[in-house]
Amino acid sequence: MTNIFLGFSLEPISVPVDNILPSRRTPTGVTTSRKYLQIRTSIQEIGLIEPLSVGPADAKTDQLILLDGHIRLIALQELGYLEVPCLIATDDESYTYNSRINRLSTIQEHHMIRRAIERGVTPERLAKALSVDPRTIERKAALLEGICPEAAELLKDHQFPTDLSRVLRKMKPTRQLECVELMISANTITINYAEALLVATPLSMLVEGKKPKKLSGLTAEQIAKMEREMSNLQERYKMVEQTYGQDVLNLVLAKGYLAKLLENPAIKRFLQHRQPEFLAEFEAIVQTVSLDQ
Repeated sequence: MTNIFLGFSLEPISVPVDNILPSRRTPTGVTTSRKYLQIRTSIQEIGLIEPLSVGPADAKTDQLILLDGHIRLIALQELGYLEVPCLIATDDESYTYNSRINRLSTIQEHHMIRRAIERGVTPERLAKALSVDPRTIERKAALLEGICPEAAELLKDHQFPTDLSRVLRKMKPTRQLECVELMISANTITINYAEALLVATPLSMLVEGKKPKKLSGLTAEQIAKMEREMSNLQERYKMVEQTYGQDVLNLVLAKGYLAKLLENPAIKRFLQHRQPEFLAEFEAIVQTVSLDQ
């Protein structure tokens, strides 16, 4: 571990914009995209947050090859910047330093907005910096109001629509937790799914005890059937959750046993002649690398 070196300088340096040479062509229409407009507005309001990444300067031309930050460079040029902060790569590799970055979850974004507001930044300024409607900032700031801590804990690492909390607030905490568990297990954290769960929620589990509007195109019989099926699904999910760890352990042990069994030429030969269908199934289990298979 002592021979590991950093691939870039730790301290940014100021580089004239004219000395930075892009390493790829800018896609057509990028300057009219929503992402570009957000980046440009953010730089205009609060300045450049993430320095550009460039290679070492050419000894003859004094130009630096841009490795990461092409859209930021275009925005900086359009805003009239003459110099920009850059990180200098110390190896000869076009590596994008943020290519593996983990995007903010919705709840992390909520906490950052709340912290900024508590420190005196107005929602209007945040909205302008992010190029969004001020009402969007207000909704994100109030994201967890009326949401039980257990449901918020389950959602903390996920990205989901801000309006999801509006649907969850209509349910009591126990029901909120049940619905969030279902959405995560189905890998479908959407407004439509949440509203379907809301319609299938019994009156006793609603905050105001008032049934929400029916989904268009569904009859009373279909709603009742959906409620029953949703209740059965929740029960099955809880049963599977309780035995999942033990089931996986049993499958791993069975796979190891069958692998050893098929390494015996005599056993494999016997199965080929007497039980070929069993042999095919055993080989399929041994070759399995994922439970999805």
